[in-house]
Amino acid sequence: MTIAAEPPRQGFRPSQLLQDSRYRGLTIQVIALALLLALIAFLVRNLVVNLAALGKDFDFGFLGNRAGYDINQALIPYTNNDSHARAALVGILNTLLVAALGCVTATVVGVLAGVLRLSKNWLVGRLMTVYVEAFRNVPLLLWIVLVYAVLSESTPAPAAFRGEDAQASRLFGLIAFTNRGTYIPWPVWGEGAGVLGIVLLLSIAAAIGWRIYARRRQEATGRPLPVLWVTLAILVLPFLVVFVLLGAPVTLDVPTVRETGIARFDGGVNVLNSLVALWIALALYTGAFIAEIVRAGILSVSKGQTEAAFALGLRPGRTMRLVILPQALRVIVPPLISQYLNLTKNTSLAVAVGYADVRATLGGVTMNQTGRELESILLLGLFYLIVSLIISGVLNVYNQRIALKER
Repeated sequence: MTIAAEPPRQGFRPSQLLQDSRYRGLTIQVIALALLLALIAFLVRNLVVNLAALGKDFDFGFLGNRAGYDINQALIPYTNNDSHARAALVGILNTLLVAALGCVTATVVGVLAGVLRLSKNWLVGRLMTVYVEAFRNVPLLLWIVLVYAVLSESTPAPAAFRGEDAQASRLFGLIAFTNRGTYIPWPVWGEGAGVLGIVLLLSIAAAIGWRIYARRRQEATGRPLPVLWVTLAILVLPFLVVFVLLGAPVTLDVPTVRETGIARFDGGVNVLNSLVALWIALALYTGAFIAEIVRAGILSVSKGQTEAAFALGLRPGRTMRLVILPQALRVIVPPLISQYLNLTKNTSLAVAVGYADVRATLGGVTMNQTGRELESILLLGLFYLIVSLIISGVLNVYNQRIALKER
């Protein structure tokens, strides 16, 4: 009986790094990484050399210096004696404000337009088609400027609200729309307002608890409980009772126009036309894209689901809300994330209408005054990166929760 000898094992050869398929992919990746690192090192070296030639250094100490410029709308107290860091924070908050308002409004507009575009009513469907095509195919910057121009040119000056026989009237006697902005009342918190706030928070928690209980009870017994009216009662009644018992601890500071001198409003809050224009343009523009996403999501649901819902006696509205849209969310949410990210980054166009977002403060006036272009742009990019990662992370978690669970 003979035993076959094993073939001699060959040692590793450098040529195998490119010729052997087991190593070729890794070798190419290592080479690409090395070239990338070399390019980064080359750019950093050039940056250091050029900064030294200009007599500059890389330092973020300028953020502590006095800003020296005013900001027309700030969510936190700010004066021109504050630091550049404070000015950047004001711009960040302004950016987050318009991004949040835009995302919420664009979602509502997009869902309504997407559903109505599938309406069997010919006129409604065509109107939604015109809206979607018009806003999707015209640059966002043009819409921002157009809305701002309409708001500024179609509203009266503050002087029109003077006197008993004023030329202009207020909405509900409280809100004044002018070419300088919209003046709205603002709550003034008095003694006992903290207790009222605690009662409101407890009412919200109780309302959420009731909705959860009602849903679980219906799932267990099949019998629905009244949700809407009970929720409204939980939210409103305790608040009103405590409000009356505490003697109205919250009052409204209503804006009033000066009868003499320069016509301007005192009191209340002035919402600038630049903010409103940016908000409306972003919401309508992004809403057009969301409408197409919603329409595609609805069409992705099998028609058998609709027929089954109709067979059970559900009306079209409840069928859409309870059967179609929950299933369509699995298709809608992933591209919806991109639209939210685009809207947030598109807020940088606010400088076109004079809205003081972070691009106008940190990436505008601060950068020009201090000459710290590199540091300002890096901080600006870092801010947008962090916000984008947070938005995508939160929505990805939600997307995983509603995704189909497969075995």
